[in-house]
Amino acid sequence: MSDSEEVTVERLPELLKNDQAVKVAGVDVDGILRGKLMAKKKFLSIAKEGFGFCSVIFGWDMHDQTYFRELAISNKENGYRDLIAIPDLASFRRIPWENNVPFFLISFHDPDTGGSLSACPRSILKRTVDKLKESGYGAMAGAEYEFFQFRAPQSHDGPERNSSSTATFLRNNPVNSLPSLTEGMFGYSITRPVHNQDYYYGIFDTCAQFNCGIEGWHTESGPGVFEAALEFGEITAMADKASLFKLVVKSLGSKYGITPCFMAKPREGLPGNSGHMHVSIVDSKSTNLFYRGEEDPSAPYPDVRYLSDLGRQFLAGLLDGLPDIMPILAPNVNSYKRLVENFWAPVTVSWGLEHRAASIRLIAPPTASAKATRFEVRVPGADTNPHFVLAAILALGWRGIEKKMEIPVPPLGKGEDVGGESDKGVRLAKSLKEATQRFMAKESVAREVFGDEFVDHFGGSREHEIRLWDEAVTDWEVKRYIETV
Repeated sequence: MSDSEEVTVERLPELLKNDQAVKVAGVDVDGILRGKLMAKKKFLSIAKEGFGFCSVIFGWDMHDQTYFRELAISNKENGYRDLIAIPDLASFRRIPWENNVPFFLISFHDPDTGGSLSACPRSILKRTVDKLKESGYGAMAGAEYEFFQFRAPQSHDGPERNSSSTATFLRNNPVNSLPSLTEGMFGYSITRPVHNQDYYYGIFDTCAQFNCGIEGWHTESGPGVFEAALEFGEITAMADKASLFKLVVKSLGSKYGITPCFMAKPREGLPGNSGHMHVSIVDSKSTNLFYRGEEDPSAPYPDVRYLSDLGRQFLAGLLDGLPDIMPILAPNVNSYKRLVENFWAPVTVSWGLEHRAASIRLIAPPTASAKATRFEVRVPGADTNPHFVLAAILALGWRGIEKKMEIPVPPLGKGEDVGGESDKGVRLAKSLKEATQRFMAKESVAREVFGDEFVDHFGGSREHEIRLWDEAVTDWEVKRYIETV
């Protein structure tokens, strides 16, 4: 099927004429794909109006434990009722590593109103993009992911070496005994990928076949660490592709006895896994609206002399709202182990032209081409939900445009440290608990841009994660105190 051919309900029988089954999946609040395989006949019968999908995927955590405090979407009182799941026919692709079975992404809808579900990741991004469309604008995005990789130990119960055997191994062995795919620090190595050549090229080729293509693919500094920059594109499609990229990596990893790890900070003393996002605004002709057109000799800061007024307002909105949406950019307890000083991660509300230590890196002339003008938001880790992250970036930036905000802090100068004396930005939250409290506050910017229903649901899911952590007894605690106190 060529890219120009639109997939419609009427075309589905012909499109799937040689298939017996179809796979569908939606995204939960943790960014995990939840789905099923269904008979082709069943899929064709629900392709237009959707089908019932148990709401419990919005009522439990990433390990299928229901939330301590049940939330409005799915709970005992409503019987964990079904949501309406509607396939997005435009998301059609085939899964190369599963015999080319047809695949569609789904979005979740409220069964009472028929409207998009407040906490559905794909829907919240679409609602945000729709606000821009009303003014004739669109948004483009790119995503970068770093991730560690470990060799899955062979299971004692059989010959399989995959992520399941890794989970079994970790029940009885310390985390540090899990071997890395490769050892040592060797970023941008040309030779290290050859050590696992079939796997390395397999991911690159499979992503192209699965329509989540990689633009740049290399080793990063760290044992067994790779980094992928996904092909730049329209923002809603980019979020889908970011989710599907992780699916490719995890699926192929299992086939090669490798466990990819996207958690923000897998190893103490090493840099963490980032999930940087690049965003720009375009008009109906795909013209980049962040580029000024010519140098502004009266710019408030030299860094923004080629940035348009709209771009400056977008930046101001990002900086103003950043502290209030931290649970989206750092959604897990472990996320905050990455956001510490001296480990290539931003820790303050900060920005700068081509500044890789700041929270927001402005990429613009004279160091970049006009059409490439954009913001790279460097706070998110690889453990984030890409739909939520891109929705948050876009919502904050759009709020800045609507309110015509002015940039609240000066840029970081080259060589200036984040968190140093010259950094005028406030320190970002140091824990998920601190971040969630600010996110859920009555006056939170998150409530302003996303509404109470989403904030209460996602914030409630983070409170669940915090309670699990508060009740956990870690190896560090036992080793430190078992004998001495």
